[in-house]
Amino acid sequence: MTRPLASGPSGAGPAATRAELIADTALRLLAERGMRGLTHRAVDEVAGLPQGSTSNGARTRLALLELAVRRLAEREAEVLGMAGLPGPGSGPAVFADAFALAVHRYLTGHRQLVVARYELALEATRRPELRAVYDAAGGRMRAPLIALLAGAGSSAPQRHALSLIAWADGLMFTCAAGSYHDAVPSREDLRTGFGELLHGMLAPPEPTPGPPPAP
Repeated sequence: MTRPLASGPSGAGPAATRAELIADTALRLLAERGMRGLTHRAVDEVAGLPQGSTSNGARTRLALLELAVRRLAEREAEVLGMAGLPGPGSGPAVFADAFALAVHRYLTGHRQLVVARYELALEATRRPELRAVYDAAGGRMRAPLIALLAGAGSSAPQRHALSLIAWADGLMFTCAAGSYHDAVPSREDLRTGFGELLHGMLAPPEPTPGPPPAP
């Protein structure tokens, strides 16, 4: 039996617009049924909308996927607390704690979003039009992370942001769909792991050894 949509940031609540309801339902279907299970008719049925409602809001499959990508970016920003991240000068310890809290909250309460994101990411590799929308949505979350790293003393904030995003993405995939799907790390473990990674990035570089002494 299909579960009702949750209220609040993790799903479409009473005040959600029809477009949000359609997009949230699309994300849920992607997580539960995969790309093949996402159809206009299925969205209407699961969302409890009159037949044809989804087609009126997103006439093509590409339009429906783009709607889902944009809604995913909104939902992830809420779950990860992008608006509440510490300021650039807060220091590595505060940064590590905030990052660990965000990832832990995502993994413990919003796994459907993780799975839906990977479904959309894979589909974007086959659809250039969707790729552009997906990359633009993801880029809005990259800029605050680069600023935080720069404020924390990173000598290469853009390169380090890539490493942190790859680390977090790999962790979330492994814990949501990979071999650790039944073992979510604690917030403390995430803080330690992220702190170790951050420490390696922010540590002063090793001095380059000079030429060997002349014989």
